[in-house]
Amino acid sequence: MTQGADSLTEHLLPGSNVGYDVMVFVGLERFLHHRQREEIQAALLDQSIRLSTGEVSKLSHKFVRYVARLHRARAGQIRAVLEGDGGWPLHVDATGEAGRGTMLVVIAGWRQWVLGAWKISTERADLILPCLQQTVRRFGPPCAAMRDLGKAMIPALNDLVSELKLKIPVLACHQHFLADVGKDLLDPAHAELRALFRRTKVRPKLGALVRDLGRELGKEIEDARQAVLGWQSLADTDHQIDPGRDGMATVRALALWVLDHKAQATGLDFPFDRPYLDLYDRSMTALRATDAFLRTPPKDKKVTRLLKRFHRHLEPVASEVPFRQVAQRLRRRATLFDELRGVLRIVAAVPEDETVADLEQMHEQLDELVVSLNARRPARGPAQDTREAIDLILEHIETHGDNLWGHAIVLPDSAGGGIRLVSRTNYLSENFFGGLKHDERRRSGYKNLGYVLEHLPAEATLVRNLVRDDYVTTVCGALDDLPQAFAELDRQQRESRLNGESPHEQEEDLVAVLQIASASLSPADRRIVRTEEMDRRIAAAARSRAPRCHC
Repeated sequence: MTQGADSLTEHLLPGSNVGYDVMVFVGLERFLHHRQREEIQAALLDQSIRLSTGEVSKLSHKFVRYVARLHRARAGQIRAVLEGDGGWPLHVDATGEAGRGTMLVVIAGWRQWVLGAWKISTERADLILPCLQQTVRRFGPPCAAMRDLGKAMIPALNDLVSELKLKIPVLACHQHFLADVGKDLLDPAHAELRALFRRTKVRPKLGALVRDLGRELGKEIEDARQAVLGWQSLADTDHQIDPGRDGMATVRALALWVLDHKAQATGLDFPFDRPYLDLYDRSMTALRATDAFLRTPPKDKKVTRLLKRFHRHLEPVASEVPFRQVAQRLRRRATLFDELRGVLRIVAAVPEDETVADLEQMHEQLDELVVSLNARRPARGPAQDTREAIDLILEHIETHGDNLWGHAIVLPDSAGGGIRLVSRTNYLSENFFGGLKHDERRRSGYKNLGYVLEHLPAEATLVRNLVRDDYVTTVCGALDDLPQAFAELDRQQRESRLNGESPHEQEEDLVAVLQIASASLSPADRRIVRTEEMDRRIAAAARSRAPRCHC
């Protein structure tokens, strides 16, 4: 038997001439600083370390596996910290890109630590539940659970809570609840309005007008812009447009103002923003303004023609049928939705200083809104759309109302007592995935991250814990101590092997469970079915003289 020198095994990776410190450097550069292989290779070369780009990739993947091993090895310490906080609210969500690379992540809400991450073939309850069960076995039961309104997430969390036999509030994200209500409430009318704009080609015609005027203004466009700024500052009660170049620039600016309808957006997207209703409103406003400008036409006939052309492009929007009727129906429904949104106080950024009194007030206001909606609901008559809209809102509140409240968690005396609130939204996991995708897009240069997420190890999300000082202190003390912590993991593994102990974790291996049969085409399945041999065998069987089977 040959035994390596301790001085080497403490510094070099098993079976390699690369040190733990080099692997840690590569891993941190790749997953925390999001640098490409060539950039990491150049940084190592500055330190007189020569590695191929292939070796850089291997080391980065090894680093991820070591971080995952360290995370599992320190599960006891992590659990003790979470228990010292009085528990941990479970935030769970999944993401993917174009149906590929689905990744499930569980986060401890108050600490914002990633506790577990898994690659799943698709978002299904029977795939999510084993992941949640493994997290609870390692880190203890959560004090609350925050989820979206996904059809898979709801039964998975309900089954987990039922299995634990604990009174754990399962909370529905207020933002997702509102989005679900809004889409059902507003999408039919909004889609109809979108189809009308596309059929009448209002935006393409205005875009063509802007391009034509831009080309005609040519190099004088900057002076023309200054002229438009001067025109804006005039207190003109006659509502006139200047002749010549300045008038052309003003007509161009009017068309651009209509096309810039998204400037009114709040950033929360549909249904919180209704871009085509904003486009309708701007079109109608611009149309009325153009009527005023044409009441005293510009002295320049060319500018007048351009103004009439602009007016002609917008005229279809003013028709009673169908634009105005659809817009009125959408506006009535949007008013009801905004009333519900006002009660739940969902804005671009939910305040972090909310109190128990704020939540109680929201709960009371929601109950009052339900009473008000029932009172306003027309029992009969022509107001069928209003009746259906109110019924839809009440149905959603009845379905999800029990999961909208329960955010106040009473802390045990061991954690100092008192009350601590769980976030009302699942922004924590949403923002986590948003940051992950932003960083991967910046590193890879890809807009569609399907390929990247498919090949990104799920455990790479655990690396993002290393930006949190409290997590680093818990698992290894400091980032500089990571190489020693990884070396210690290998030392313990060697001792276990020499003692005849299994080096593998004595827990259920989820890999086989998470790859159960699914309609989704996983990378493993894709490698099997997308082969020339598969095509050849099927084609050969199809060309054979086998008798037809009448099933």
